[in-house]
Amino acid sequence: MADHALDWQARCPFWPRDVADRYREAGIWRYETFFDLLARQAGRLGRRIALIDGARQIGYDRLHCDALALAGGLSALGLVRGDRVVVQFPNCGEFVTLFFALCRLGVVPVLALPGHRDLELGQFADFTGARAILTAQEPKGYDMVALARRVQERVPSVRHVVALGDGRDATPFDSLFRPDLPLPAGPNAEDVACFQISGGTTGVPKLIPRRHMEYLYNIRMAVAASGLDGDTRYLCVLPMMHNFPMACPGFLGTLWAGGTVVVAPEPEAGICFDLIARHRVTMTALVPPLALLWLDAQAGLGADLSSLQLLQVGGAKLNPSSARRIRPELGCQLQQVFGMAEGLVCFTALTDSEERIVNTQGRPMSPWDELRIIRPDGREAAIGEPGELQVRGPYTIRGYYDMAGHNAQAFTADGFYRSGDIARRDADGAIIVEGRAKDQVNRGGEKIGVDEVEDLLVAHASVLDAAVVGRPDALMGERLCAFVLAAPGTTPRPGALRRHLAEAGLAAFKIPDEVIVLDRFPQTGVGKVNKRQLREQLREAHFPDPVAARQEESA
Repeated sequence: MADHALDWQARCPFWPRDVADRYREAGIWRYETFFDLLARQAGRLGRRIALIDGARQIGYDRLHCDALALAGGLSALGLVRGDRVVVQFPNCGEFVTLFFALCRLGVVPVLALPGHRDLELGQFADFTGARAILTAQEPKGYDMVALARRVQERVPSVRHVVALGDGRDATPFDSLFRPDLPLPAGPNAEDVACFQISGGTTGVPKLIPRRHMEYLYNIRMAVAASGLDGDTRYLCVLPMMHNFPMACPGFLGTLWAGGTVVVAPEPEAGICFDLIARHRVTMTALVPPLALLWLDAQAGLGADLSSLQLLQVGGAKLNPSSARRIRPELGCQLQQVFGMAEGLVCFTALTDSEERIVNTQGRPMSPWDELRIIRPDGREAAIGEPGELQVRGPYTIRGYYDMAGHNAQAFTADGFYRSGDIARRDADGAIIVEGRAKDQVNRGGEKIGVDEVEDLLVAHASVLDAAVVGRPDALMGERLCAFVLAAPGTTPRPGALRRHLAEAGLAAFKIPDEVIVLDRFPQTGVGKVNKRQLREQLREAHFPDPVAARQEESA
């Protein structure tokens, strides 16, 4: 393949040469791809069960063979190393097979979430020059194939739509298994393996390039921090393409350790409790709102969760009062996980005291992680003093894909990622997260950039201006609230504005839970919208009791 086919990777910032050489020499970065991992495990473990999805039990050897056959069919479509494709699958065994097949070819998936719609998928496809969209048709739900076709009509680079399920005029996923076809050479370990999606504060999608060698190091460290081994049975509840259930350690870490991944089609407690009991699940991972729902469900169901040893909770901060309920009510140990798809991951240790597990978000999982906490005046914070968390290391990216201008703001001159999280460290090095500096809302673990929502609201004829903020919520952590000013002679109606956002193709989780019409926005001293005052207004409306407000703020 000509070198120019990978020219786009030059727009994915790499580590400085001396730093990269140090990581290689230390054995941190290894010359292994994700497909190399699968091939090694298939040779070592053979028929041991890798995946359980409904009635299907798939061995490591079968997973390896299926991924090779699928790679053959994808290659027959004309996909080659360096091509980008948008992948939007639900939780299913086919997603795992597809991920490894793409890794074998060196075709790079943009990992879209199930809730993304026309706007986001169109942006992903156009921004990356995607050659295909691979999706899964929902039997009784949203028409995902029609969605993919609409994007294909708008984005000239998209040549194929592949559908799992009833694809109608799309290429059937099941038709792509071609074990008879020879395959070209695969990718290098330093190639981009996939694009994770960042929830940032810009309307343009921020794509996180994760490379084979550094993402595999991420996984190895997460496996060690979580104690996975060949007896692990990991229930994958959260969307499988998310960084947390994918690689921290997630289903990929479970396969690296030689364990078994059990796929949960839905996060509903009754479904998952049945899977835990039936397959003797030992570990799973949730975001805080789901953890609270599971706690409440278990109080009524009294399900058999005796096999469950470890529950990871991450994606947003779990308040201490909820954290204390995990062990007595679910009967398993809690492990708090704090991190970001850009890199850094922190875990509470399995040997930590209950107080440390409940009250901190753990320590960095790698001794090579470099952290600093910077005060507003630019100086490094003392122990116990809050500031913005900045990080660099062997699995923390050095920049987003093709965003040189934004990278200059999001990364320091010496390569530290400005996370936007406000945190402090205790004397033992544990991280305590206190909030965020960036203008985004964390709704149940989904980080939502408000600029995009505001821009779409202002596009409505009845809206003069819009400001979107988060308000505290006991279940979701935060909910999205839009304040709008009426255009002259109009009366904005919340229902109509929500429909407008949905019709514009905005993902459902980004549509505001609450829309409030104001006569004017409060302003800062320099004439900007004072969002802090808007948040205070919401807090007073929903939590008039100062004690309750402080409790929600700490959560």
